Amino acid sequence: MKFTIVLLLFLPCVIHGASLPEPRQEVFSATNAEITSLAEQLFSSDANKAVGGDVTLSLQYKASSTQTSSGTDFASQRLFSYVNEAKLFARPTFSRYIALLDNYIKTTGTAESVPTGEITEQNAFVDEIFRTTVFSRLSSFLVSKGYYTSTDSFKADFKEMWFGLYTRTKGPLDSSGFEHVFHGEIHGGKISGFHSWVQFYLQEKAGQINYLSYSADGPWTSYPDVYGFQFKWSTYLKTLGSMFIGSSPEFEFAVYTLCYITRPDSLCTLTAGGHTLKIQTYTWANSSYGNGKRYVASAYPVV
Repeated sequence: MKFTIVLLLFLPCVIHGASLPEPRQEVFSATNAEITSLAEQLFSSDANKAVGGDVTLSLQYKASSTQTSSGTDFASQRLFSYVNEAKLFARPTFSRYIALLDNYIKTTGTAESVPTGEITEQNAFVDEIFRTTVFSRLSSFLVSKGYYTSTDSFKADFKEMWFGLYTRTKGPLDSSGFEHVFHGEIHGGKISGFHSWVQFYLQEKAGQINYLSYSADGPWTSYPDVYGFQFKWSTYLKTLGSMFIGSSPEFEFAVYTLCYITRPDSLCTLTAGGHTLKIQTYTWANSSYGNGKRYVASAYPVV
């Protein structure tokens, strides 16, 4: 009977030679060209980024592909020779971001507690970056493409995807997208995540990071730039840690979020300053929030 009803519904189309309706296209799908165009806008509107003289790197030794996993220290000096802290870190998005970095236990397997004071810091940071031109453009784009109904709905979802807790050890709630990507974790006896130049600088300054070598240097001659590093955090090794250098927190979050929402679990190819920029994102598939939405598992530039 069901087959008969379906056949009768489509019979007029067959009789009169009319074409069957095309499958409905999702109204919120963003094309590659649209995403690339927005990425260029985000790159050019990163007003809080470092400029020439604000950050000085001492790259020293470029490791070959056969050397990156050795853990050999090819660099006698620190990676960061200079960062203009008085200028950059006094900016509201930087200062709000840095305030978050001491809120996490880096070793997975231990539950993360989130007291009221830390929630206040999270909200202050999110409020701050949503005031920037970078996030204004990102919000307008995502709303215009139908991913969200308003900036407020995007903002609420942004907090959940990045700061919502989940477990990487099938036990306590010990991780989040923010902790993994921007703070870094020790998981399975090695460094996991850790894609933040500000966190790298602060940990190196505190004597917690030993820079070993670099293996990739992006084509940019100004900031933001993209590099691949080898380093030890305490005694744990990162054989390839890719990260932006000199970018603002809002730019990094905006680019990662753009790719996470429009091209999740895939390689997102953009351009920034006319150069190809590739971002890889992963969703956390083992738990969800809201109506089946997934937390950020990881996001980083591919080098």
